[in-house]
Amino acid sequence: MKRPALAFAFLALAQIAAAQTPATPNLPTFTLSPAAPEPQGDAAYGAYQRGYFVTAFKEAMKRVEANGNDAAAMTLLGQLYTEGSGAPRDLKAAAEWFRKAADLGDARAAFALGVAALEGRGMARDRKHAQAMFEKAAAAGHAEASYNLGVMAIEDNGAQPDFAKAIAHFTRGADAGSADAAYSLGVLQHQGKGAPRNDAEAIRRFRQAAESDNVPGMVEYAIMLFNGEGAQKDETGAARMFLKAAQRNNAVAQNRAARLLAAGRGVKQDMVEAMKWHLIARAAGLNDSWLDSQLAGLTQSQRTAVDEAIRRFNGG
Repeated sequence: MKRPALAFAFLALAQIAAAQTPATPNLPTFTLSPAAPEPQGDAAYGAYQRGYFVTAFKEAMKRVEANGNDAAAMTLLGQLYTEGSGAPRDLKAAAEWFRKAADLGDARAAFALGVAALEGRGMARDRKHAQAMFEKAAAAGHAEASYNLGVMAIEDNGAQPDFAKAIAHFTRGADAGSADAAYSLGVLQHQGKGAPRNDAEAIRRFRQAAESDNVPGMVEYAIMLFNGEGAQKDETGAARMFLKAAQRNNAVAQNRAARLLAAGRGVKQDMVEAMKWHLIARAAGLNDSWLDSQLAGLTQSQRTAVDEAIRRFNGG
């Protein structure tokens, strides 16, 4: 006698936290885009925020001409030259303005100069100089600079990454508001690298990252919620987070959402939505033989509905 499809669904759900869950989430790479200048309540920054870049450039130049120590205006000029907004794109000029502002103590300029040195943007590649600039920015509270220092602690030590140092940098970055740092810290805490494994802290950091719209953080937070690792098991919360990340085009989340929808775990069973997410994830390269078997059992009207759901998701 053939088992009902739902029975197969409950059997297959165990794979969510086992073979099909990536055993070692990848740490993000460097943050390379300086944050947009923050409003300063003046004509230059106000114009930048409104998109009047030529005006922003002219006003920033006026400020520098009037005050040779106006680091904020110099940083804005560096940003405008980097973007090619209000002036021709000139990475060398951008790096020079960032250098002047960094010398005057501007943390955002120090971070931007570190990125320029790391990438060779308008200056020679110089990883040691990049690290020095990130350290200067981090000391002034720049969250993404601390995050980048954490990445360096892992990448710059060959076969012996300094995970303990990375944890220290990621902690400072996460506490200062970096979602990437929070996610990376959660990965190390969950894996027990650099410190004893601590799932309670790991899920807290994944939640912080998820709440800051970090998609990998959403996925890891959902996995831990579903498995009850570091917190009380919460299938409904896990399903909600998987679906949020699925909407952001994360194939792992789309696959997990498909399984939960097919099984009715944490969310009402919906085979059309389940197969929509399955096919989208499969198109991204994430295959799932169990979901393929569920797809084969759809009626023609359900298949039509799935096609329409995918078309709507893709903006068709």
